[in-house]
Amino acid sequence: MRDPKLKITEMERLTTQDFRRSTKLPLVLVLDNVRSLHNIGSIFRSADAFRVEAIYLCGISSTPPHAEIHKTALGAEDSVTWHYFSDALEAVEGLKRQAYTCYAVEQTRNSLQLSDMEPLPEEKYALVLGNEVRGVQQQVVDACHASIEIPQYGTKHSLNVSVSAGIVIWDFARRLLPHYLENTQTKYIAKHEGLERAFEHCLLDKTRF
Repeated sequence: MRDPKLKITEMERLTTQDFRRSTKLPLVLVLDNVRSLHNIGSIFRSADAFRVEAIYLCGISSTPPHAEIHKTALGAEDSVTWHYFSDALEAVEGLKRQAYTCYAVEQTRNSLQLSDMEPLPEEKYALVLGNEVRGVQQQVVDACHASIEIPQYGTKHSLNVSVSAGIVIWDFARRLLPHYLENTQTKYIAKHEGLERAFEHCLLDKTRF
């Protein structure tokens, strides 16, 4: 085999305890009435992959432990910190009081293109993801500092909420990554081999990031 796939034992995955102790990206996800338990589980899994600080589950969004969440989270519901709020507006207002910059991931008249975003390393961020049918509540959109839109070029202009979550998490992670690299070797990789390769190295190094 020219390029054999890695075995699970070769991936040097963090334990749940190591994950909880590790440095996180200053990013909170707020799920505003996300209905599907499978979507919630998928978002947990993406949040685990990129060391998101926390997930806020709001309204009708179900909470762990739940067998249907576990089907797609695969245990990430145990590693990623989460909190429940009866309403996403309460969650957003609380985050703003803690100096988080809050963005609704939504298509609005004044939405910012994700590709134009330049998150600052000294700031903390929250991203609000909405219901599969209705999206983010208008009152929650209004409470956010701004809205972010994922550029789309097809006929639908609509993405599954868990897919949207994965895209925006990765975009914030890759932009903030260089400022969380403490390891000289990882900084060298970032400079000479690119951020994606550096991020891979960073996640495999259990003592960094």
